[in-house]
Amino acid sequence: MIIRKTYPELQENHINPMCEMLKCFHPDRSERIANYNDSKKNITFVNGSRILFRYCDNEKDAERFQGTEVDVLFVDEATHQSEEKFKKLTACVRGVNEFPKRIYCSMNPGGEGHGWVKRLFIDRSYRDNENPDDYLFIQSLVTDNKALMESQPEYIKQLEALPPRLRKMWLEGDWDFYDGQYFEDFRDTPDIKKCMEAGITVEEAKEQGRWTHVIKPFDLNTHERRGWPIMRSYDFGYARPWSCAWWTCDPDGVLYRIMEFYGCTSTPNEGLKWTPDQQFEEIAKIEREHPWLKGKQIHGVADPAIWDASRGDSIADTAIKYGVYFTPGDHERIAGWMQVHYRLQFDHNGYARMYFFENCKAAIRTMPLMMYDEHKVEDLDTSQEDHCCDEIRYLAMSRPITPIREVEQKTILSDPLNMFTKKR
Repeated sequence: MIIRKTYPELQENHINPMCEMLKCFHPDRSERIANYNDSKKNITFVNGSRILFRYCDNEKDAERFQGTEVDVLFVDEATHQSEEKFKKLTACVRGVNEFPKRIYCSMNPGGEGHGWVKRLFIDRSYRDNENPDDYLFIQSLVTDNKALMESQPEYIKQLEALPPRLRKMWLEGDWDFYDGQYFEDFRDTPDIKKCMEAGITVEEAKEQGRWTHVIKPFDLNTHERRGWPIMRSYDFGYARPWSCAWWTCDPDGVLYRIMEFYGCTSTPNEGLKWTPDQQFEEIAKIEREHPWLKGKQIHGVADPAIWDASRGDSIADTAIKYGVYFTPGDHERIAGWMQVHYRLQFDHNGYARMYFFENCKAAIRTMPLMMYDEHKVEDLDTSQEDHCCDEIRYLAMSRPITPIREVEQKTILSDPLNMFTKKR
């Protein structure tokens, strides 16, 4: 079974070429290797074997495959499928015959499935129920397409002329960037080029917190950090994950995400279905017992929606019962996202104004996956796993800053009185 997001894509990329190759419409029927049925969208061979062509554009489409049984699954442009849809598709690969069951995927960086594809095939980061030996990644760059390079060698020049992000994706095969990425300014590893320009190694940059937003945790109970304030940001979830994070702020106003409590199952964007009582009981326990938090006065900020009391006690009222207090976050989305972008900006020395401790796995995983909304040009697509990002936005809006503006050095042609010369 060959899967693509839409039928027109199947038609152009698979059905038409395969029908031609298998001579499905040859005038002489004896020359036909196989037959194509357009109404059923399949190719049938003499021995009864079939190639099915199916589309999968959304969750409902994926549910249609329940009961389908195939020996080989090929998902073309797998990054166009979410992890949940992909898992439903792979459930079709089964059967009692002895034919070896296989799954093939082709993909490019970008799309809603970028995260799970990168995790499995690029980062090779596996969960308990995943066997690393089941996954093999074979990278193919445009230069590997010998036929194209011979017939159209100037195509390389076309790719080199693309904007930097597209060039990294399509020419260099870089999976750290993709088209439509909302937080393309977020880096979980130091920028190698910047490190080389500064004459330091990647490890040195990570130790110094330069050109990266993810750093190793440091002790908050040292003498110089003991007085740093502690803050809490929260986004409620039940069927979807909740996200609670704790932050600190240094004397220069730089924010550090030091801990998080994320309510997600092993399936991305699936909540644990804990009640507000369960969530706040655990949050209160963490704040009583953790050495960084216990005894501290914690300022909390949360989604204004938790104050909705139209159906009885609000979620905020439940939090108060456990001694967990919040103030309503500013829900202005575009302004909030800009505050996050300002925080992620690097100055000319490579330092940002927002950092994430390495233990904050949920935020580090989900931030690079966020994409622009197709209809609201400047907004983030809310159908994604955006819960960490939402509470980050509430916190950023509670401590607004201005963007970093590079100041151009003026060229002084004549200064006989030393009026513009910087005094040392």
